[in-house]
Amino acid sequence: MIAAAALLGVFRLGRLLGGNAVAVTVTALTALYPIWFVQSTLAHADLFAATFTLWALSFYFERRQPLAIAILFSLAALAKETAIVTPLALALWELRPAPTARAFKLALALIFPVIPLAAWYAYHHHVTGFTFGNPEFLRYNATANLTPARILLSLWHRSVHLFFHMDMFVPVVCALACLPMPKRPGETPPALLPLNLQTIALILAANAIAFSILGGALLTRYLLPMYPLILLVCAAVWQQRFRRWVWLAIVSGVAFLLALTVNPPYSFAPEDNLTYRDFIQLHQRAINLLANHFPHATVLTAWPASAELSHPELGYVRTPIANIAIDNFSLPEIQKAAAEPGDYDTALVFSTKWVPPAGAFSITRPTESTDTRYFDFHRDLTPAEIAVQLHGEVVWESHSHGEWAAILRFPRAAEAGLREPALLW
Repeated sequence: MIAAAALLGVFRLGRLLGGNAVAVTVTALTALYPIWFVQSTLAHADLFAATFTLWALSFYFERRQPLAIAILFSLAALAKETAIVTPLALALWELRPAPTARAFKLALALIFPVIPLAAWYAYHHHVTGFTFGNPEFLRYNATANLTPARILLSLWHRSVHLFFHMDMFVPVVCALACLPMPKRPGETPPALLPLNLQTIALILAANAIAFSILGGALLTRYLLPMYPLILLVCAAVWQQRFRRWVWLAIVSGVAFLLALTVNPPYSFAPEDNLTYRDFIQLHQRAINLLANHFPHATVLTAWPASAELSHPELGYVRTPIANIAIDNFSLPEIQKAAAEPGDYDTALVFSTKWVPPAGAFSITRPTESTDTRYFDFHRDLTPAEIAVQLHGEVVWESHSHGEWAAILRFPRAAEAGLREPALLW
């Protein structure tokens, strides 16, 4: 329902800035884009924030109804605090030298969302004692990221996420190829008016910079409301400069459909396309086997399997299964687990992120060292390698489109003794 409301906002924005044909094209391409499609099926706050942001932008580009702009951007910031970046960037844009009375009124509407957000932070501090979350949360998502090298590298990754990732390069390259062509007769689509182009560029830049500083993980869902804006500009360029521009839209749509299931030649989060479905199905099968054959085991694993084993409400188990969690299945973490062999008797190991198979072409292999240093990149050991390190046996293993999961068992020697029970009086 929320995703449908967001797409309706995309259509409204597209019709306002490009007309009906562009609106239909952008809405369809947004719905097909893998990151958007997958987030439409997941319970993340980012989709709520994107929905309110896109509706707020549709009113902002009309340059009227400041009350609606203030309310919608406030709801976006309350859905996810980082959504405040867009209205604040637009407020600064409206207050550039010599603002008109209407621009000043819009700027006030854009600044207003700071008030309910500040009230939320005050309430949060009153209840928990922390303003921005506990110290570990704040360190991971903000303070630990404030180094120039990391920010610049993050900005590069964000640029890739915006204009290249999951076949987004197809509509972008098509638009760039159209730019040298002469304009077709007729009016310029409003989306391509210099002021609107500058505003869209400002929104994209503000979010790319903000999320290069904030957030410990480079998750693409943080940029969710940005993708329709890129597609809107692309479709407007196609329409203005290429008579058979519908074919470019079809090619882009086919590329997005392929990207839903065909993985790119670099590491990415499973939630960026339908790889997350393979991830979930492997975990369901592995945990079902544990529940049926080893229900009393103590399982060595990592998040999110640790939560799946502990919380029946997630749908993986009927009763919790005891588990010990490590960060991932890289060599250092497995060596830590090997130092405490008595803490567990079973292991559920799995691919914590999708990486190109060994020997396969990967465009990010040269940058793995910096990604490891700044973005928590790691390579999981294979089940056989983990079994060797922990002196165990692989009793079950399954693979699906590059994702994998396995169950290991460990024969442990233990001392046992008998003791006469106390008399019951």
